[in-house]
Amino acid sequence: MLIAFLRHASTAWNAAGRMQGHRDIELDAAGRAEAMTWRLPADLHEPIEWISSPLARAIETAAIVSGRRPRVAPALIEMDWGDWEGARLDELEAGYGDAFVANARRGLDFRPPGGESPREVMIRVARWLASVDTRGPPIVAVAHNGVLRALLAIAADWDMTGKPPVKLRPATLHRFVLASGGKLAVVGWNVPLAVAISASRPARQPSAPSKALP
Repeated sequence: MLIAFLRHASTAWNAAGRMQGHRDIELDAAGRAEAMTWRLPADLHEPIEWISSPLARAIETAAIVSGRRPRVAPALIEMDWGDWEGARLDELEAGYGDAFVANARRGLDFRPPGGESPREVMIRVARWLASVDTRGPPIVAVAHNGVLRALLAIAADWDMTGKPPVKLRPATLHRFVLASGGKLAVVGWNVPLAVAISASRPARQPSAPSKALP
């Protein structure tokens, strides 16, 4: 079956460069406007099952793009950044110095204090993929950068040390074929989502999206 993933639209914390992790930060006005320009590729059409991380920024992105509330998959939540949630990368580098650099070099085993490692994210995402019924319709899942990096690690056998094999770009879709047992085959990375809004194809307006958030 076809399964595709995209990262949620932007939040105020994204704009400030802050680690969001499990913090339930909603989209800001710019993020909502951004999501309203997103369209799936023409060959990816209904019926589609929309799935989302349980965090508000992902649920609202899915609702804006699809026009309906997605099914929530807890396994697709962002990596837990523990004590470092709310901090910026430059603040962590300045505050922890060589210790932060050494931790980051651990790749899949990097771990923020009180948080989880990318390896743990990869394991929970892999378990979720293995649980998906591949006889169903195509899936589009809205998740987070940490989840997309876990998918890259799974699909490309990347240990998160050194340069990533693919640069994951914003406002794009990442497509795979999912076989039973959770095996992924890459169809394409970084398929553009953004299009110009025109009078002939207005942006979808989900009914009161903020009220649908947890």
